[in-house]
Amino acid sequence: MSISVQSLLKVYGDQKAVNNISFSVQKGEIVGFLGPNGAGKSTTMKILTGYLSPDGGKAEVCGTDVQADPGTTKAKIGYLPESNPLYYDMYVREYLHFMADVHRVGDKNKRVEEVIAQVGLTPESNKKIGQLSKGYKQRVGLAAALIHDPEVLILDEPTTGLDPNQIVEIREVIRSLGKNKTVLFSSHILQEVEAVCNRVIIINKGTLIADSSLSDLQSANSNPVIRVQFRETLEPGRIENAISSLTGLQRINAHEWEISASDLNEAKKQLLEFSVKENLNIVSLQSGEKSLEEVFRSLTANG
Repeated sequence: MSISVQSLLKVYGDQKAVNNISFSVQKGEIVGFLGPNGAGKSTTMKILTGYLSPDGGKAEVCGTDVQADPGTTKAKIGYLPESNPLYYDMYVREYLHFMADVHRVGDKNKRVEEVIAQVGLTPESNKKIGQLSKGYKQRVGLAAALIHDPEVLILDEPTTGLDPNQIVEIREVIRSLGKNKTVLFSSHILQEVEAVCNRVIIINKGTLIADSSLSDLQSANSNPVIRVQFRETLEPGRIENAISSLTGLQRINAHEWEISASDLNEAKKQLLEFSVKENLNIVSLQSGEKSLEEVFRSLTANG
């Protein structure tokens, strides 16, 4: 077992930032760690990496208790914190050599060049860190986390503040790293985790609320719905009166609606009859499961 969390508890005053959560991550998995801002993700990661002490429970990395033997566990972990602290006045290679010295890496010249290539830093490797774009700064942080070839990577919001192209680039780096390492990848954006992970752990207000594959999460929390878009703007009462088997109605925007019904086929038929009778124009009409983003919102909306 690469990561094991058992009944973990962290309290700040009257607030339980992490409330008795338990989960494990097997070697070779890329697991998404999801939750809204303030859910307790960063606190859990800081406990796993030895930066915070828990008030209860236990965290283990590669079979070693983090609190009992922090030196051993830190040697097995590569950590990219959300803030990604870097020395902007240092050159890329200079900084990575410094980090290699911290970790007492053998043949550090070779290792520095390996991680530069691994995370795609080569084009910018002769610059000062402060001259780099946000995306390349994130790559420097990843390179520093990898310099000692750890077994476990813990990445806290690694795509925060990046533009779409940079996000895709970092995704590819993480996906590549996951072939040989265990990765716990934190984000509050479901699409980011969906792009690189097969399994997701969700916490909200310090409490674990889901731990499953993405497909199981979606199927377990999602009933089929109809999405209909009208050219016209409608009041909800008109749609409610038109569908006899209606069980739920949600406005997506001024023209688009999401409809739940006990009989979807009959509901679609009634929608078409309603549009003809009321001289309305349906732009699109389709049925399917709720998106993963919608499932996430439903799980975390009320905590």
